[in-house]
Amino acid sequence: MEKLHNGVARLTHLGLIRAQGDDAAKFLHNQFTNDFSLLGLSQARLAGFCNAKGRLQASFVGFKRSPTDLLLVCSQDILAATLKRLKMFVLRAKVDLSDASDAFSIYGLTGSAIESATDNRADSTLNSWVKVDFDDVSMVMLYPADGVARALWVAPSAHPEPAGTPLALTHWAWGEVRSGVATVTQPVFEAFVPQMLNHESVGGVNFKKGCYPGQEVVARSQFRGTLKRRAYLAHAEAPLQAGDEVYLPADGDQPCGMVAQAAAAPGGGFDAIISMQISAFEAGGVRLKAADGPLLALSPPPYPLLEDI
Repeated sequence: MEKLHNGVARLTHLGLIRAQGDDAAKFLHNQFTNDFSLLGLSQARLAGFCNAKGRLQASFVGFKRSPTDLLLVCSQDILAATLKRLKMFVLRAKVDLSDASDAFSIYGLTGSAIESATDNRADSTLNSWVKVDFDDVSMVMLYPADGVARALWVAPSAHPEPAGTPLALTHWAWGEVRSGVATVTQPVFEAFVPQMLNHESVGGVNFKKGCYPGQEVVARSQFRGTLKRRAYLAHAEAPLQAGDEVYLPADGDQPCGMVAQAAAAPGGGFDAIISMQISAFEAGGVRLKAADGPLLALSPPPYPLLEDI
């Protein structure tokens, strides 16, 4: 398996929603799968925005620039629609929501570029979802890819770009897949409850917080032991893309899962995060797009799964 290179990539596929005001953290807390009321200035949160049936409409990496100013990193292709939906719930809350994609730059840093971009003031061994600030720059540690540290670097658009060897966006996308932490995009809009992407196992769901849209469905899936689908890593020589269905030959024309995120692998072929029936993963022989389609090489996610309660 080829390793993720050290470097810096401009993440043009991501955008930012900004929440400002006295009620900003409380408002997001009431809408998302994670706790924003207790979010500290040295932390970030992976969080989902669900519909009433618990299906993910969007996912975010969120953090505070100040107690009343929060940024949400999400896929650019769903940002406008997500912002519109969130605004429907504002009512009397003291919060202003806006598209801040043009006001900030987002870069992805890998390996030694994390230290280089911050003048060695950051430790690449920091835990995931830790946030480190350098003046007006915020750096959020992500889940690693094949042991290589990864981070988001967010700064006002006028700020100089981070130091480091340029990294192709395609290579960053591959690292996202290899990390096993999927980002919700338009092709998989409302396709998964959070556990189908293992979000509860990577810090994306807080089961002790109060209600949010879809909370009852998400909690029931966890506490009643009804989880039937999980996210796994896959490799294929044939092209893969988000939204592609996968099949177990024994089930005929009935799909057993869906590609959540995919990227070209530097060594050839394609890698993906696939949400599928646990029984199909255990059986093996899963194929892409049809029961007689290309065979997928499957592997477990690169982190432990939170056991059913």
